[in-house]
Amino acid sequence: MRTTCLAALGLAALVLAGGCGSPDPGTPAADPPAAPASVDPLGVEPSAAEPTEATEAPVAELPDACGLVSKAEAEKLASAKLNDAVPVRDTCTYTGPVSGPTAQVEVYVGDGVKKYLDIERELKHEIRPLPGLGDEAHLTGDSFFIRKADVWVAVRLTRLVDPAENRRPLETLARTVAGRL
Repeated sequence: MRTTCLAALGLAALVLAGGCGSPDPGTPAADPPAAPASVDPLGVEPSAAEPTEATEAPVAELPDACGLVSKAEAEKLASAKLNDAVPVRDTCTYTGPVSGPTAQVEVYVGDGVKKYLDIERELKHEIRPLPGLGDEAHLTGDSFFIRKADVWVAVRLTRLVDPAENRRPLETLARTVAGRL
């Protein structure tokens, strides 16, 4: 039985490799004919009613996360000296030196910010509205969230202090960031 299975697998591999399709083993098989330009790879021809290219709604240009909060502003928010910005995709992080104190400022831009805010709500964290900033703005104990049109921005502060100490500096920076959107 095992020999029969191996023989069948070998035969299948030979057929897939094109060993049976060539008239002479030394002559390579001819290339298959090319599909017409109007046929997609699956062989479906587009109808006149269907567009040939996908049309998408224009996506809002996202601002540079590091351009929204400068190093000096991050240091003022954290009340500490911070390392230079580290941008990664639509984020920007200012970390405190390893010698301390513990401090970090993170800036997020894009759709993930809305999800972050939704998670804060699901966790039932205290969220306060920040009136007059963008189309929507909120403040938590360590972060603020701003939406202007379709663009979301969040800034999160990490410090080992009472969150009440962060409220005024977060509100101040939120007003600055909202003005840049």
